[in-house]
Amino acid sequence: MTGSSILRTTPNCRGVWAMREDSTSSVRIARPTDREQLRSRVRWRSPLRGPWLTSVFGLALLVGIPIEFATGLLSYAAYNPRFLVNDPNPHHGILGSYLFDWATNPVWLYRLIEGVHVALGLALVPILLAKLWSVIPKLFAWPPVRSAAHLLERLSLVLLVGGAVFEFSTGILNIDYLNGAYGFSFYTGHFYGAWLFMAGFTIHVVLKFGRMVRALRSRSFRTELRTGISDTLPEPIDDELVAPEPAKATMSRRGVLAVVGGASLTVLGLTAGDTTGGVLRRLALFSTRGESAPGVGPNHFPVNHTAASAGILAEDVGPAWRLELAGTRRVSLSRQALLAMPLTTAKLPIACTEGWSTVQTWTGVPLIDLAALAGVPKPGRVALTTIGSGGKTVLSGAQVRDRHSMLALRVNGADLSLDHGYPARVIVPAAPGTHNRKWIRQMTFVAEA
Repeated sequence: MTGSSILRTTPNCRGVWAMREDSTSSVRIARPTDREQLRSRVRWRSPLRGPWLTSVFGLALLVGIPIEFATGLLSYAAYNPRFLVNDPNPHHGILGSYLFDWATNPVWLYRLIEGVHVALGLALVPILLAKLWSVIPKLFAWPPVRSAAHLLERLSLVLLVGGAVFEFSTGILNIDYLNGAYGFSFYTGHFYGAWLFMAGFTIHVVLKFGRMVRALRSRSFRTELRTGISDTLPEPIDDELVAPEPAKATMSRRGVLAVVGGASLTVLGLTAGDTTGGVLRRLALFSTRGESAPGVGPNHFPVNHTAASAGILAEDVGPAWRLELAGTRRVSLSRQALLAMPLTTAKLPIACTEGWSTVQTWTGVPLIDLAALAGVPKPGRVALTTIGSGGKTVLSGAQVRDRHSMLALRVNGADLSLDHGYPARVIVPAAPGTHNRKWIRQMTFVAEA
């Protein structure tokens, strides 16, 4: 047929399959290696798969994944893990060599880092799924190993794909407060999993970066965005991602990019309000700690753990409650005594590892004043002990000395509610939410060395 593009598949004398173009065809010649490899590719028939589309998704992940990794490491540093009480991974070894004393300014620092980490991570999920779809032929290629270099590439894929699935799935479960569903500590698994994932990611980038650049240059992005379904053709079949017997296109590449990009932006739009608050919180449909009636009551903002879940009893927070201070001397203070001390008021955020945050106006006693009262005017750290199952946390000397760090007694002009930490809770600028302990029972100050 004159002007048509006909591909013929013929076996050669060694049983190796070769594909040649008809004399009237303008399609480039492709030469798959052997019969088994060709058969493994025939099952994947989408005409959209190819180096260019895969590289577009890869480029997006090449930008997003390092940001995820960096914000995750910073989030870990914010816990001040050099105080072992705070460290969920005390055997991190060289993986913790980057750690530093966490800052208290700007006050929104942790809120920004964790908000970006969670929102970006969720927004990358559609792109990651699209990337995995685009490389399915390679994941199931036969034979699985063809050379030493190919073996290294396959091993990197194990770390890359396995690590991506592990990191994103555990992260999503943690956002939904289902971190006990997999039988191990989220913080430990997510930390070590991130390093393994990045090892595979780095190896893969080194091996594939040049090829990705060539693939991106092979087609005009602007042209693809103008190409409809009827004009959508397979890429040249000299790549194992390209189907040797492609089906008819039912979607253009611009359609795929629109669906994936639209899904990513939608997820971002339905998530960002969990961090930014305000009007956008009404759009945070994926929030697990959203406000049912924003603005109602001074204590009406998200709660991670209720008093009931922490085992707080009425008698624990009644008139007999006392705050115990320990340092070079011991002091016992009632709530009335704390309210009689010089108080400070500041507008500060609480930001949690699950991605949500809230900014409220807190009033309480500066921690540095409590340290002085305990006989430690230059504290190097303070250990916080809570009522019930709240646990223990250590704050650094810099955190104690910040004038905005306080033992909060009121919020937005009203007494704390029980679920928000009554009779007293700690509020520290730029600290992870879990360090802003509720239901404080004892504070033990240690002088700076």
